Amino acid sequence: MGMTITEKILAAHADRDRVEPGEIVDCRIDLAMANDITAPLSLEEFEKVGAKAVFDPNKVVFVLDHFTPNKDILSAENCKRIREFSRKHAIVNFFEGGECGIEHALLPEKGLVVAGDLVIGADSHTCTYGALGAFSTGMGSTDVTYGMVTGRIWLKVPESIMFHCYGKWQKWVTGKELILHILGMIGVDGALYSAMEYSGEAIAALSMDSRFSIANMAIEAGGKNGIFPVDDRTIAYMKEHATRPYKAYTSDDDAKYSQVYEIDASKVGFSVACPSLPSNVRDAGELGNIDIDQVVIGSCTNGRLEDLAMAAAILTGKKVSKGLRCIVIPATPAIYGEAMRRGYFQVFLDAGCIISPPTCGPCLGGHMGILAKSERAVATTNRNFIGRMGHPESEVYLAGPAVAAATAVKGKIARPEEVI
Repeated sequence: MGMTITEKILAAHADRDRVEPGEIVDCRIDLAMANDITAPLSLEEFEKVGAKAVFDPNKVVFVLDHFTPNKDILSAENCKRIREFSRKHAIVNFFEGGECGIEHALLPEKGLVVAGDLVIGADSHTCTYGALGAFSTGMGSTDVTYGMVTGRIWLKVPESIMFHCYGKWQKWVTGKELILHILGMIGVDGALYSAMEYSGEAIAALSMDSRFSIANMAIEAGGKNGIFPVDDRTIAYMKEHATRPYKAYTSDDDAKYSQVYEIDASKVGFSVACPSLPSNVRDAGELGNIDIDQVVIGSCTNGRLEDLAMAAAILTGKKVSKGLRCIVIPATPAIYGEAMRRGYFQVFLDAGCIISPPTCGPCLGGHMGILAKSERAVATTNRNFIGRMGHPESEVYLAGPAVAAATAVKGKIARPEEVI
């Protein structure tokens, strides 16, 4: 019996010829990451166990992206603690201030992750890097501390689920619509502790930005990781951003999958996740009578250049609906700069949008866009649980950048063709 991409990566990092789903394996890691919310817990554990050093100062990453620039005294103290730890232990990849972007957009952009890597992070959306053909997964701060100190981690080998996508995409439909479509199909536990693997001509047609969006939300289906085969687009991305060697794994023809789903891309529409689960999916066309108070275009899911370009194309020559707040958050300084050079910022400003520096802020109800009681938001973020973006009686609808931008113009949930 052959192995899947995920199984091959885990076998290689466990120094084994093969692994089987359900086995517990001791793997070396290529990168351990934490942010300004999760790292303080890791550092506390680091001190408790009496650790003296990290396993490799080049392979531990701290990104201060959630509540920064510091929104209050506690966030300032957390960042100070991480900053001092990083200086003491000569952490090479410490990102804050003008160097800092949203972690799951920043690490691939900086070339810190490549195909074949095994990456752990104290953030559930660490699964994003599967778009590059890496095994990446989120875990608790204590587990990440173990990885930081030893350079290894215990993992149970997940079963793999195949999502084979064929056909052609509709205009304005992106990877975000696909993953919401899949969540509507299988539910928030439909891939519980499984590797969500993607294949097919429709997947090959997707940009890297769309692939990052899909891999990012594997955790919303309960997945252990999301993963894509390495193709010419992946290689081109790594050549542009990384200098490290990579290892491209492919699934064997006789690899075993617990389930196989066939998806016709031409039938994937403008999926919107209604409150309060990412799996509560309906088409945007069915939701046109819902008034919206705030639109957020950004996050580790949809703050990349493709997303901003799509939003700008829809907002050109238009105005944000009176009484609605539209917040645009480029995911990294590099994306911020390129969006500015391409003229997207002028489009956003002319439309009446608010442009934020890179931050996770509103996605987790931290800052830069908190919702009041009874307010509703359409967001290109990844979670819409009760109270996720503010008051427990507020509501969040998840959508792709085209629907978000169209909604900002109309003031109600809208498909892009309704405002163009």
